[in-house]
Amino acid sequence: MGQVLKLLVQRIALGLLLLLLVSLLVFVGTEILPGDVAQSILGQAATPTSLANLREELGLNEPAPLRYLSWLGGVLTGDLGTALSNGQDITTQIGLRLGNTLFLAFWAAVVAVPLAILLGLLAVRYRNRWPDKLISGLTLASISLPEFFTGYVLIFFFAVKLRWFPSVATVYDSMSLLEKLNAIALPIAVLVMVVLAHMMRMTRAAILNVMQSAYIETAELKGLSPFKVIFRHAFPNAVAPIVNVVMLNLAYLVVGVVVVEVIFVYPGMGQYLVDHVSKRDVPVVQACGLIFAAVYIGLNLVADIVSIVTNPRLRHPK
Repeated sequence: MGQVLKLLVQRIALGLLLLLLVSLLVFVGTEILPGDVAQSILGQAATPTSLANLREELGLNEPAPLRYLSWLGGVLTGDLGTALSNGQDITTQIGLRLGNTLFLAFWAAVVAVPLAILLGLLAVRYRNRWPDKLISGLTLASISLPEFFTGYVLIFFFAVKLRWFPSVATVYDSMSLLEKLNAIALPIAVLVMVVLAHMMRMTRAAILNVMQSAYIETAELKGLSPFKVIFRHAFPNAVAPIVNVVMLNLAYLVVGVVVVEVIFVYPGMGQYLVDHVSKRDVPVVQACGLIFAAVYIGLNLVADIVSIVTNPRLRHPK
């Protein structure tokens, strides 16, 4: 138990250190962005005096290290600052947008994760036969298409031609759950198609690797059916690599939704980030980048912890 706790503390400390480095990279990246936020707020007709006054008011004349430390101190206290372009509190706005992004990612995961595991089990059961080839071919075809192309194709057929779902995924607090699900059906479909293939193929590969073990051959010699051998003996021992790939794809569902949210004008973190990048609103870009990094690092940390708990070789490295 002491060894497990030590490994967990090491992983958590490494994750926090990585998040600190990411915060520095995000700050430096936004600092070297081209353009001037004061110019973007006041417009091209602004005078040099008004631009200088606005830069001083926004604190843009302070040295970059001081601005980074001030921003980092605010982040540690839960204050992400104020948007330069509209004066709104970033923490409040991100709270609303992050909830929408997590709502979209949650329902995409509810569909994608069980479906990927089921298809992976079926592909193993009928390995090298037509179900395996069909599942592999369709999933590889889906992941080969860019997200924006898939999104526009779904909009054309299901929103424009068939009119089954709206082309703009707008959600409000007053909408019922069914109305929200109907609004986000097409973004969910795009996200599922993107992450399904990776999870399915990794599930298939992990189970096939376990199927080479001696105890699997023993189970087969006992007369157990192929499904029982796979589900009862192979699948539980392949959980660690499957959890790793599931967590990576869950991280993508939260972090990589920028393109999907822009296509469907969904009021999430991705759309919020893109809107303020065009305005060169540095505090908003910094806050969104840091939150995306925190989500990605956090889910990878969960995958590491699950691997440590479920794999005796990691718990006892000697």
